[in-house]
Amino acid sequence: MTTSERMRMAAGEWYTCIDPELEALRVVAGDAVFEHNSLPPRQRGDIGPALRALLGGVGERARIEAPFHCAYGFNLFLGDRVFLNAGCTILDTAPVRVGNRTLLGPNVQIYCAEHHREAAGRRAGLEIAKPVTIGDDAWIGGGAVILGGIGIGEGAIVGAGSVVTRDVAANTTVAGNPARVITRR
Repeated sequence: MTTSERMRMAAGEWYTCIDPELEALRVVAGDAVFEHNSLPPRQRGDIGPALRALLGGVGERARIEAPFHCAYGFNLFLGDRVFLNAGCTILDTAPVRVGNRTLLGPNVQIYCAEHHREAAGRRAGLEIAKPVTIGDDAWIGGGAVILGGIGIGEGAIVGAGSVVTRDVAANTTVAGNPARVITRR
């Protein structure tokens, strides 16, 4: 049985990102992102029409400021009243779920893709996709980086500029590089 690179990506297996089907999906996402970023704010509304149609799920009153970038779009799920500030980049090779009323500051970056550790694997375009889940009422400070495979609990706060390499418990504040616990509420 032949398994496509897209199927491998969705299954969380090593896949080759240099693939015609995946490239075509990135082009569709690129067009939707371009429209979102190019529309005048009053015409765009909370999310540009093509991007809204592409996303995996969009809750009521979710908003994405421009500019914005995502790799595929269909793996991005936004809860009610989610707010993504300007400059967010989400490489959604795996599902990214953002809970209700969660706020992402400017230039937050979420990287689901992890490239192969061996040079030969990287030359072959091998990567693996790891999901990210952010709970309800979380606040991700500007410029924070969240790596693939991370879960951030309900009510958690990630300090600006932090690099999140481990799960963050609910109602916990983390900051730094790598992010470490500052307080628990």
